[in-house]
This record gives sequence, C-alpha cells and structure tokens, in this order.
Amino acid sequence: MKRLPLTRRQILSGLSASLLLPVGLRVPGATANPDSVFQHGVASGDPDHSSVVLWTRLTTTASVAECEWEIAENPTFDHTLQRGRSATGQQRDHTVKVVVDGLKPGATYYYRFRAGAQTSPVGRTRTLPNGALDYLGLAVASCSNFPFGYFNAYEAIARDESVEFVLHLGDYLYEYGPDGYGGAIGAQLGRQHNPPREMVSLADCRLRHAQYKADAQSREMHAAHPLIPLWDDHESTNNPWQEGAENHQPATEGSWRTRRSASLQAWYEWMPVREPGLGEDPAAYWRHFRFGDLASLVTLETRHTGRAQQIDYDIPALLEMTPAAAVAFLRDVVGAPGREMLSADMQAFAATALAESVSAARPWRLLGNQIPMARMSAPRLDAADMSYLKSRVSSENLQRAQYFQRLGELGLPLYLDPWDGYPKARQAFYQSCQDAGANDLVVLTGDSHSFWQNALYDNGGRAMGVELGTTGITSPGDFLEFGTEGARRMDERLVSSNPEVLWTNGISNGYLRLRVTPERLQADFVKVSNILSREYHTGMLRSVVMTHSDSGLRYEVAGQSAG
Repeated sequence: MKRLPLTRRQILSGLSASLLLPVGLRVPGATANPDSVFQHGVASGDPDHSSVVLWTRLTTTASVAECEWEIAENPTFDHTLQRGRSATGQQRDHTVKVVVDGLKPGATYYYRFRAGAQTSPVGRTRTLPNGALDYLGLAVASCSNFPFGYFNAYEAIARDESVEFVLHLGDYLYEYGPDGYGGAIGAQLGRQHNPPREMVSLADCRLRHAQYKADAQSREMHAAHPLIPLWDDHESTNNPWQEGAENHQPATEGSWRTRRSASLQAWYEWMPVREPGLGEDPAAYWRHFRFGDLASLVTLETRHTGRAQQIDYDIPALLEMTPAAAVAFLRDVVGAPGREMLSADMQAFAATALAESVSAARPWRLLGNQIPMARMSAPRLDAADMSYLKSRVSSENLQRAQYFQRLGELGLPLYLDPWDGYPKARQAFYQSCQDAGANDLVVLTGDSHSFWQNALYDNGGRAMGVELGTTGITSPGDFLEFGTEGARRMDERLVSSNPEVLWTNGISNGYLRLRVTPERLQADFVKVSNILSREYHTGMLRSVVMTHSDSGLRYEVAGQSAG
C-alpha cells in the first residue's frame, strides 16, 4: 500500500496470550540439510484435477545438472506411482519444475527428488477434487517481509491439520535493500536482505528468492501444502503500474520493462506454478480453481496488465483543500475515465469463470485479490484521539496522524493505490459480477498488513458479498507507529468512519484460515503471538461464520448476527 511520505518508525509489539490452536504432525523430512544440494527444500502448487507442479532447486556450480523425482501415495514411498528425470542449468538458476499428470482428483500425494547420493525433503501435495465435496480448507497468507521477523505464521500453517491448500496473495518477498522498509529490525535480528541492495536485476531477484526459500519455516510450509500463489507489487517493486512504478527510478535503475521482466522471470523460476505458453504474456497470470461442486476460486491480476498509474496525495494541497474541492478531486481526478485496474482480458476471464461457477451451482465463489476492495475513507480522528497521540508519539508520527485526520475530515480514501483509487474500475468489475449472477463474492485480500472483515456494495447500494483480509506474515500494520493502543484507536475509528468496514485488526501478524462446507464458510483470523523470536503460540482473534440467505451472504460473529 502507498505510504504517506513521512519517516516511518517500525514498531512491532508483543501480543497477548490467547487460546492455542491445534497443531498437526510435521511432514516427514520437511527440514532440509543446510549442506544438501536441496538447500531450498521442495514445493508444489498450481494444482488442477489431474496434475500438480513439483518444484525444487539444486545448489551446484555445474552449468547443467540432473535430478530424479518420484511421487507416491504415502510418505514411505512403498509404491512409487510415477518417477522421472529432469535437467536444469544456469539458464533457469538451477531450479527444477515438473508438471506431474495422470493423478487422481482430490487425492493426497507425497514426492521427493534425488541428485546423486542425496535425497530431498519429502513434500506433500494434493490435486483439486471433482464431484461432491463436503470440505475445503484454505490458509490465506500475504506480506512476508524477511527482515521484519521470523516466519512463524508459515510454520503454523504447515502444522495446521485443517489446511489443504495455501493461497498466497502476494508480497511473497520484498525488493528493499538493508536501508529500506524493515531494514532496522532485520539488522537487530540478523535477517537482512540478500543481496544487500535493492532488488533490480535478474541476479538480484534470484538471490532474493533463494534467501526466502532457504528459510526453514518457509521450507516447512512449502513441503506441507500445495501453493496457489499470486503476486502483488513487491515481487517487482512498490506500486507498479503498466508503464512504471512508484519505487523505480529509470535514471539510476534502468528500464522499467527490463526490471519487470527480470522479476517475472525469477518468479516463474522459483515458484511452483505452470509456465506461460509460447507467445503468452507472462504478466497475464490468473486462474480459475474448481473445488468439486463446493467452491470456485478465481485469482486476479491487478498490478501489471491493466492498472493505470496510481494517484498520490499532494500533501500541501491537501492541507488547504476545501470540502467542495475534495468532492471535485474524487469526481474529476480519482474518478476520471480510463483509470483501469484490470485488463480487458482479465475482466473477461473473471466474468466467464464466475458465470461458470453460478451455472455449476457451486455455493461459494472466492476471489483471490491483492489489494483492499471495500470503500475505506481515512479514520475520523477527534480531539481526544489527537491529544492522546500528541503525548505519546514522535513529532514525525504526530504529523502523519494529522494528515490522516485531514483526510478523514474531507472524507477522502485512506490510500489511493487500492481499489478506492480506481472507483470506476471497481464499479465496472461489480457490474460484470452482477451480469454473471455473482453477488455473493467472498473476496480474499492481502497487501494491507491488516485483518479485515468488510461488507461490499456497488454504487447503487447492491450487496456484492464480503471481503476477508489477511494480515502480514511479518509485515507490520501501518498504524503500529502510533503504539499498540494508538493503533487500536485507529482501527476503531476506521470501523466507525466506514460503513463497509465491519472489523479490522492491524496489530497482529498471522494468517486467515477458511473452513468451507456446502452450508457454511468459517473464517478464522489466526494470530501468532510473536515474530521477533522463534518461540510463539497461535490464537484466534475472531471467527466469522457465513451462510447464504435470500439477500446474499449472512454472517455471524461469536454467535451474534452481524449482517
């Protein structure tokens, strides 16, 4: 998300203890030997009903290398179903990717690789189910900034027995150098970015992916569950659009197209996803996953193929802006024609997928979406709020709070790089969903480093569904610079200032867990108590149960009706 141009003080607060969640068994061999040729573990992902992508990487200096792979129905490999050989080399950074076909739908498999005398960790994967289905378990993750702390939430996901697939909504890694976002915490923890500079070139991107994949907790998650990934902005750099990015300087960093191409190439090399076909645009990455007769998951691409350049607030002008000028700004600048978010191809794909889901009578329509979709104006801060902050925060952070206060007074969006900065594109997307018969969306959102439960409405007040946001695996909420209590106050004001925001928490790190049956969808907002050490526990911040009604989706929180 776009930050106001003020110095940020990165504060991570300890979290209070709460109820422990059940933890499952580790996948055999999930922890890799640091001296192994398989230093980056194994991964799987991008499943369909008969195939899945298997991935590993060989740590070697050879220009060309080979490995064997095998897949079985049990972790002891008593009966190998398929095996084969795969070659790799420097041209793809010694990554290995195998699409294994001919598998049974809705089945669990185990896989491993061999190179010479060495054997990789064992991974567990699944294919998509067909036909009647009574359960789907998803973990939803986002925003895993290596320097900010340990990937304890990844470890918790790996050991959560209710999880079958992991939907990662992007910001899987971050581009910053040691002096960038999170660098100070990373220096304290000994978790500084490699290479020690901003990620720009293909070599930079490969080293950064390697660092994240070498993390023991990341390896455990990847070995435990198949991944359904999207990218967001930081896989390339902060706030890209079709022709550039907020954090790209052509004068010193070269061509944006070259940088973007490098980031996408490394992403395809290092992620367990299917490669684009010959002549296909690698930036056009979207999917429709069909989970039997239970649910559809449609993933969106909101960064590279359709997005118009985001608008930044002019801070001096903002301070002098009148309410009438704010209305005109939203109408004429933010709401100007041509401010697209999705490409025409992306929008058509989503509409077709949603129409198919409705026609197939699947009860649940999930959208994998990178950035907040709900209308979200800045919090309206009163005199008591400002007095509290004035006595407890730095002058820089007080200035930041004053900017938020001014935005709230004018009724302006909190940020302009989410869907709030593209209101006509949002309405057009809502209309395409309505045309497809889908006004019961469950939108799954990352990017903001906050948990969210939001209600979604189009410009005519028609209910479009709900938005469930997941917080950062490590990336901290934007309001934590005001301290834990200050952040809590800001969260409360966001709720009271915005009819579409029903609940939010920007204090905790963790993940979102969905447990889906034909009759109900339960969303658990799972926190980890700590990311500054490997000692932690998990707890449930909130659990929301959704069911269908004649008017759309109905949800209950802690046994009480909330909509």
